[in-house]
Amino acid sequence: MNINASIIDQRLTGLMEEIRDQAREELNIRDDSRLKSLAFVYLCVKTTLDLDMEETFDCLTDGGGDFGVDAIHLSEELDGEFAVTLFQGKYSDNLQGESNFSGNAIDKLIKAVGHIFDPATELGAINQRLKIKVESARSLIRDGIIPHVRAIACNNGLKWNDDAQTAIDRADFGNQVVWEHVNHDTLISILQRIKPVNETLRLIGKAVFEDMNFSRVCIGRLPVQEVANLMENHGERLLERNIRRYLGLHSNRVNEGIRSTLLSNQPENFYFFNNGLTLVCDKFSYNSLQGGDYQLRVENLQIVNGGQTCMTIYKTLHEMREQDKQLLKNASVLARIYDLPKDEQDITLEITHATNSQNPVDLRDLHSNDERQRQLGASIQELGYVYRRKRMESAAKPTDITSGAAAVAVLAVWRQKPHQAKFFTREHFGKLYDKIFTADLNGAQTIAAVLLYRIAENHRKRPDEDDQIHVRYASCFIAMRMGQILLAAMDIDLAGLDHRNFVQAKNEIEKHGESLFRISSQDVKNTLKSLYQNDISLQQLSATFRRGDLIDRLTKLPL
Repeated sequence: MNINASIIDQRLTGLMEEIRDQAREELNIRDDSRLKSLAFVYLCVKTTLDLDMEETFDCLTDGGGDFGVDAIHLSEELDGEFAVTLFQGKYSDNLQGESNFSGNAIDKLIKAVGHIFDPATELGAINQRLKIKVESARSLIRDGIIPHVRAIACNNGLKWNDDAQTAIDRADFGNQVVWEHVNHDTLISILQRIKPVNETLRLIGKAVFEDMNFSRVCIGRLPVQEVANLMENHGERLLERNIRRYLGLHSNRVNEGIRSTLLSNQPENFYFFNNGLTLVCDKFSYNSLQGGDYQLRVENLQIVNGGQTCMTIYKTLHEMREQDKQLLKNASVLARIYDLPKDEQDITLEITHATNSQNPVDLRDLHSNDERQRQLGASIQELGYVYRRKRMESAAKPTDITSGAAAVAVLAVWRQKPHQAKFFTREHFGKLYDKIFTADLNGAQTIAAVLLYRIAENHRKRPDEDDQIHVRYASCFIAMRMGQILLAAMDIDLAGLDHRNFVQAKNEIEKHGESLFRISSQDVKNTLKSLYQNDISLQQLSATFRRGDLIDRLTKLPL
């Protein structure tokens, strides 16, 4: 028995119970054998993409008519591109870990990639859950947004065999599709990444050392081969504090630019073309009698900025090694290494925030301790709910409100920006933070928005038989309209909703929430008709709810 395969198998037992009810309600999976396979895919999605529980389950598409795609995740559009991750899972009760990933499953995944991303082809027999996501992807493609695809084959065994690799090569998708294998060893390595990384960094040339504010700083040059060795030895464990996920070698122009520079005729110029790496550690030591080429011994090393650069360097040098190309001896990258006190975690977060501010990132945890979040948490707690400022690993209770859910709900319901609530999540704690979490936002308004949004989201995930198809795309728009109707029913404006009438608002939502949803959904349907006149396709629906065309018409409807 493979020990890592055994550990994952044990973990699946607990996951099965966590997702059992949702799997039965949303995917009609009742058999324990199918549930275990689903739990494995769920674990792979959650671990590799670093999603929370609700986001992870929303990716699952397992069932009949799934094209061999057990889960799919779409990223937000960024610089004219978006990332799509497809998962195909094969789980075996044989825990020896010696079987290759099925060649037939690879064939299915190849066909799925070739079919899904061509908007001109008919989808045919495909389950509704997958169809909704595929049409969203196709809608982006029709708008000229370029997809970058990760096809991830997951099993508790070995990678696919040479015949399957030949089939992948023959498909000739080029750089737009990256194929990856995830198994029990991959999952364990990611799950264990919190172990401290103690290493020796071999700098080249001169370096600057300085003590300041009870901390120490080293600025020097790190060979790219040293970076590749770090990633090969420690991988994701180095990126524990990095707040940007690695999206794959070909997922954006920045990574492709890094790769092109390394493969150019002048790789030694890489130093000048890259912004460099920012690393933090608990302690570093070196021989101060040397004049250069220092070796730094570092404890608890973390990369807080430059994770994409490091992963791309590693992948590029790995490719070169496989092709027997000469490795890069003269290429180096700027490295800033900070020796910070162990009890100063806030400064680590601030460094992470500041050094990553040039690109949109998920800043939720970085804002978790600011004064507005603390005050909002206290206000929400007074009303009987718990505000989770940081991401949770366990299942949320009905009385739990996460900061992420609050941001989406408030932006959609009260700020009347439902398209930004749905599609600009990476900016909720960035550029949109001040718009969402205003100084006058109180606990009552936040809870009411979340409760309304939950009703609309429940219908999106588990639509009733009489729900219109737009419900699958329009939860934020419907929640916005529900908020309008709620305030009208209470004869107040938003400023008038506070702790004094919270119980009334809560009772109104609990008693009439479904009625609010039906009315609002019909209002959205009527607005769509006024905008388009005729029936519209799912691709058009998806595109419509990415924009703000409906907002003015919807908010001006009589209450």
